[in-house]
Amino acid sequence: MSTESPKPAARRTRLTPEREAELYEAVLAILREVGYDALTMDAVAARTHASKATLYRQWKGKPELVAGALRHKKPIKLEEIDTGTLRGDLRAMVCEADDEQMEQDAALMRGLGHAIHANPDLHRALRELLIEPETEALRAMLQRAVERGEVAADNPALDFVAHMMLGAFLSRPLFEDRPADAAYLVRYIDAVILPALGR
Repeated sequence: MSTESPKPAARRTRLTPEREAELYEAVLAILREVGYDALTMDAVAARTHASKATLYRQWKGKPELVAGALRHKKPIKLEEIDTGTLRGDLRAMVCEADDEQMEQDAALMRGLGHAIHANPDLHRALRELLIEPETEALRAMLQRAVERGEVAADNPALDFVAHMMLGAFLSRPLFEDRPADAAYLVRYIDAVILPALGR
């Protein structure tokens, strides 16, 4: 009769935050170089000296990996913002971002525009991993403003704050051939969003 102890089942190990950040940086670098359609898990594995098995173990596939990289790259997480005033919260959304990084991110998102429409899996992953968490955090921010009495609970503009912010971010390059930097977005918040909310 064998006295050897049974081997423990292999555990799924999590990547260290440093290693995860390295993988995300590689994903974004490849995205900028070749675009979404030409990005492959093989290319990410080769660039980062990781196995494809590791990539698929941590992320279901390319859409989830790209969405995770975009969320990781965000300079500030909305759920971490709570300055005590709506104006302070909205300004914090844009003032803590680096203008050069914002311009790079805008270019990256413009490049992903076609891929999002052509790849339902990418669209779903971006909604689940990036858009919905950010939208929920923005809703919580606005709800705090309602509870503080800064905004009327029945103000119809509450439903369109995310649309207005995204519109400012995307439309300035189109109309003015200039990026939507922090100074522009602060002016937009004060001139458009806060008045729409009755502030």
